[in-house]
Formats: sequence, structure tokens, C-alpha cells
Amino acid sequence: MRKFSRRGIFGLGIGAAAALSVAGCSTSGSSGSGKVGTNPGKTAKSKPIGDGSTAYTGKQPHQPPTPEKLKPGQKPPQFVVFSWDGAGEVGNGLFPRFRKIARDHNASMTFFLSGLYLLPESKKRLYRPPNNPVGASAIDYLTNDHIKETLKNLRAAWLEGHEIGTHFNGHFCDGTGSVEHWTPAQWDSEIEQAMDFVTKWRTNTGFTDLEPLPFDYSKELVGSRTPCLKGQQNLLPTARKRGWRYDASSPGGLQVWPTKQGIWDFPLQSIPFPGHSETLSMDFNLMFNQSKNSTKGPPANYPGWRKQAADAYIAGFQRAYETNRAPLFVGNHFEQWNGGIYMDAVEEAIKHIGDEKHKDVRMVSFRQLCDWLDAQDPQVLASLRGLGVGQQFTGRG
Repeated sequence: MRKFSRRGIFGLGIGAAAALSVAGCSTSGSSGSGKVGTNPGKTAKSKPIGDGSTAYTGKQPHQPPTPEKLKPGQKPPQFVVFSWDGAGEVGNGLFPRFRKIARDHNASMTFFLSGLYLLPESKKRLYRPPNNPVGASAIDYLTNDHIKETLKNLRAAWLEGHEIGTHFNGHFCDGTGSVEHWTPAQWDSEIEQAMDFVTKWRTNTGFTDLEPLPFDYSKELVGSRTPCLKGQQNLLPTARKRGWRYDASSPGGLQVWPTKQGIWDFPLQSIPFPGHSETLSMDFNLMFNQSKNSTKGPPANYPGWRKQAADAYIAGFQRAYETNRAPLFVGNHFEQWNGGIYMDAVEEAIKHIGDEKHKDVRMVSFRQLCDWLDAQDPQVLASLRGLGVGQQFTGRG
């Protein structure tokens, strides 16, 4: 059982969120479908970078074609982004499970990797978190075996077309050391350390039986989500300075078209929640509304809660798809909260969204969405941003 603290977690509804990123609170879970070996997708083009933890392998496979500009009045595609905070594989099979689901439904996703998940606990003093003791972390370090499984899945995910972003490192949400108090310079230090842990895992672990991650992380890393969705205000100057393209840390957004202030703002959104009003589009928030501070509520409630969670995701999708076509953003964790019902709900939602009856739906990564948005005429995007939640697209400005 992986530790987490509920102190300072705010996940009650529209204006708040709890982005716990403890990859694998339970060791019970689904089987590891979509298994990966130590050498998936090896390419002759591979050029090691640094100590060989990463390598340049050419253009990322399985990317969408060059985006086309919408014509004035043309209905936009329905974009849906499924993202995962932490992105560690701890033996519950959730990382490979959702890689397989993505393949089955032609979906790309964003995996926000916690850099600390590639650092052995024996080397924890290499981590110097802002405003916290050396080596401290609010989430557990992974075992060596779980670091290996995480590396294998990250490698395979990128080769399958997914994006690897960052969820930073120690996930501090409470007290004076919380990320909400970090300065832009401290965020810069945290980012630099996260990049070091990804690009120097071979040195830090001593592993010699794994292929490198098949990308240059200095170019791959273009966006983030902060722990507990805190601290974005001071992160943004650093993100812009680093040339990032987006941040996905805003809580309590609405289902409207995103805005750009130097970089794109991709908030978690308020979606319909059957039996309630609305809640944030993240598994933790659904859980909080159902079982409050408990990750293990009464099992008798699981079937009803599972359906309620799936219905919430589907309702959010349908509202956008049938009206303003605003992109839908869904945040998740590789967790078995309440018997894994939120993982089942996400899978059901992906199957619903990917149904062939839904025309012009694109399940993409945040980076792919940036590509499409940046290719559009600013006036066309401004017209789309003028549409409110549930407001019908008519094609007229």
C-alpha cells in the first residue's frame, strides 16, 4: 500500500481538485495486458544522449497528420484528452492496461511522469526539493523492480504515440513546503531535477538490461500538471521561459475552448455528475464525492458508483460533442480506489467516445492538441471561445 496524505487535498467540486499522484495505491488490480519487453521498437537510428538513459530515435511514430485550418463556420473536431498523473507502474497492470485500451481505440494520451519514480530510494539524497529536507517526498520512492516496469512502459508508450509530460517530483501539497509557496526560481530547480532523474536513470540505478527512453527529453517535455493543482501562478513564468507549450494545472475550468497567455491553459473541467450538480473531471474528485476521504468505501456501493462515474465522463463528452465542441480534459491516476471502479469507468468512457457513431472525434495528447490549436486562424479560435458551456455551434461568428 502506497502512502498518501489527505491533508491539504481539496477535491470537493468545481473550484477545487486533488491531484494525488501516487502511482499504485493497491497491488490488487487488473492483469497486465499489453505487456512490454526490454527491447520494444529498437531502431537503427538510435543515438544515445548523455549516459544513454535517453536516445534520439527520429520522429515519434503514430502521430496525426499535419493539422488543417478550419474554414470560417466549419464545425471543429471533438478533441478529448485523457491524462495520467504520476505515470508509474507498480505491478497492478494499469499502465499497460490503458496502453492497450488506447491502441484498441486509436487514442493518444499524456502521461505526466513524476521524475522521482525513476530515482532509487538509495539515491534519494540527490533530490533537493524546494523548502523541504534533502531527499524528502510526499509520495513513496519506487522499488527497483517497479522503476524497471515504469521505464519499460514509458518507452513503449512513446513509441505508440503518447506524450511524456511532467508531474514534477515530490508532490508536496501541505504546509510551508507546499508547491503553492514555491517561487519561479524554485519551480525551475524542481523542473531541472525532474529532467535529471529522467535523463540519468542509467547512472542512478545502474541498470544495464533496459533500452533507453527513445526521446530527447529536453525536446519532448513541453507541458505539466502540478501536484494537487497548486502553484500554477509562479510556475507559469518558468514554463514560458523554458518554451513550454501548455500547462494543465488549472482547477475548476468550464467546458469551453481554451485560452492562451504565452502558453495554452488546459484546465480540468466541471462536468455533469449524476445525482449531484457538477464535479471536476478527475477520478479523485469523483471518488471524493462518493466516499469522501476513504479510498475504500463499502463494496456494496461499487457497482452504482462505477456507473455514476462512467456516466459523468460520458455526460461531459456528450455535452461538448453535441454543442460547442470544446475539448474535454480528463485527469486520472493509476489507482485502485474503491475497488478500481474509476479505472473501469475511464475504460467505459473511452469505449463510448471511440464508438464509430461519433464522427470526427479525436482522442489526442495535450501536445497534439497544441499542434492543432496553433495551426488555426486566431479569429476562428476567438469565435469558438465565444461559445458558452452547452451553447450550440451554429457556424456563425
